[in-house]
Amino acid sequence: MSLFRKIFGSSNDTSKSDKEKEEKSPYTPEVKLPIDEMFMLNFKKNGGKFIYCENLDEISDNFINILEENDWFEKDAICYDSRLHYLLDDNKIEHKNVQQPSFILSTCENLIADEGCILFSSNQFRHHKPNDLPTNMIVFATTSQLVGNKSDGLRFIKNKYDKEYPSNITTIKYFEEVKEEDFLHYGSCHKNLYLLLLEDL
Repeated sequence: MSLFRKIFGSSNDTSKSDKEKEEKSPYTPEVKLPIDEMFMLNFKKNGGKFIYCENLDEISDNFINILEENDWFEKDAICYDSRLHYLLDDNKIEHKNVQQPSFILSTCENLIADEGCILFSSNQFRHHKPNDLPTNMIVFATTSQLVGNKSDGLRFIKNKYDKEYPSNITTIKYFEEVKEEDFLHYGSCHKNLYLLLLEDL
């Protein structure tokens, strides 16, 4: 994807884009960013940690790196998606009947580009509200789950599930603790969130 080439491109590319920004007139109309780039910029601005993976082996390797970084080996976790249990089982992390989990491993419904947030439902959280879940989260998602805004995300859910529409639809947007009181954050909880994003397009 163009976004990742831009991120991991050469330093010459960066200096060129900085010069272009300086030369641009304030009256030049805004250029609409590609959806992947918009999500990444907004997600990082919200404090999220983003790891791009090209295949499932990289997902496993980066999952281990996250466990090492946070000293989560031999800790407990919760995970409501059986497709992800292998990551926990391979690393001997208990996830059945856990009382005090250190983190939650989860999928998501969509990645919302214009807000840099992540859309979840009862398929990931069951009946729990974000405040009831561990502060630490590792989320597995794919590039095909990127959508422009919340309306697109809700439409995606409606088309995907047809008659068995999930409940408890919610977004998580803040990924670091707010230092000062901010009325925009009132009533929302922050999560220490790692996003493992698999290229599937």
